[in-house]
Amino acid sequence: MDSILVTGNGALNGQIPIAGAKNACLTLMPATLLSDEPLTLTNAPRLSDIKTMTLLLQSLGAEVSSLQDGKVLAMSSHDLTSHKAEYDIVRKMRASILVLGPLLARYGEAIVSLPGGCAIGARPVDLHLKALEAMGAELDLREGYVFAKAPGGLKGGTYEFPIVSVGATENALMAATLAKGTTVLKNAAREPEIVDLAQCLRKMGAQIEGEGTSTLTIQGVERLHGATHPVVTDRIELGTYMLAPAIAGGEVELLGGRIDLVGAFCEKLDAAGVSVTETPTGLVVARKNGRIRAVDVMTEPFPGFPTDLQAQMMALLCTAEGTSVLEEKIFENRFMHAPELMRMGAKIDVHGGTAKVTGVERLKGAPVMATDLRASVSLILAGLAAEGETQVNRVYHLDRGYERVEEKLSAVGAKIERIKGS
Repeated sequence: MDSILVTGNGALNGQIPIAGAKNACLTLMPATLLSDEPLTLTNAPRLSDIKTMTLLLQSLGAEVSSLQDGKVLAMSSHDLTSHKAEYDIVRKMRASILVLGPLLARYGEAIVSLPGGCAIGARPVDLHLKALEAMGAELDLREGYVFAKAPGGLKGGTYEFPIVSVGATENALMAATLAKGTTVLKNAAREPEIVDLAQCLRKMGAQIEGEGTSTLTIQGVERLHGATHPVVTDRIELGTYMLAPAIAGGEVELLGGRIDLVGAFCEKLDAAGVSVTETPTGLVVARKNGRIRAVDVMTEPFPGFPTDLQAQMMALLCTAEGTSVLEEKIFENRFMHAPELMRMGAKIDVHGGTAKVTGVERLKGAPVMATDLRASVSLILAGLAAEGETQVNRVYHLDRGYERVEEKLSAVGAKIERIKGS
């Protein structure tokens, strides 16, 4: 099994290009199931999760071609051979559940395995199912699968999510585009990935209003057509690499970065003593003067502080002056990186969904274990500023969400290498 070896090597300087958003691309790909015409995605990230979604779509009979070194995905679902998403593929990634709404909307039936994914607490799919039921879907859960039917097609309805759910909003939004009549989704997610999906669906002929707000209104149409759409910039990869010069020192420009994608995150960086400046081509990030200052962080749905940047922010705060409190409000059990950071000398006290981090002058390199996708990259970031070598093991998580980490960080001066496992 591969590992990443990081040696603290001082300040970073240069440019890092930011890829298209993993979470957006994984949502846009199932949209091909809504039409018998081609859907082409540009600015696609080159990640193992994208390969998994490709295999899932191909297992249904969709055609998916990876072009231009993986940056373009050409898809067509003109002749599906199956409406069943098998466990062997779905178990690898939670986003697989997003084929349910499109299959049900276009074909009136779908059988989808309950998904797997990172071990960061319970992330049930009940909100996906309840939203589809509001559109007339008949659902039966048995043998680890969702058996869904809509014999007369889905019908417009109103559903208010009891809690904000990005995935459930995406599934319901796609399904509603082909439902008869008007669908209103209340307390909907507002993330940039939702806006990106709505814009793509509109290019395909969908009638959608309200993306970026908590209420989505969708007027169903009889059919959708083909389109070409660029995947939005990955705000989580952006935020992650913004932390690299904040932790190690130096000045790095994130090409393609946009402040509107990471507003709440930028506010916390500013409070911690990190400057973020817009340029014509992206964002320049540099530490201000002296040591990072402690700040308190609470994760919230967009436009709040993203849960997917909590682990990385913790790595920064491990060397801050003072004590920081991080509250995880989105997922349970998402502080599994804390014990690994403590192996590097961090002072962290976890109680339930709250972590108290007391900054130390310097972390020390150590062998550590990645527990999930974002935890893995937080340990790499910590290693950038640690004394000596940090070996991050079990980095298969990393390849699900970050393309070519070693290349991107090496290009700005980091001493980092991948050690191939047996």
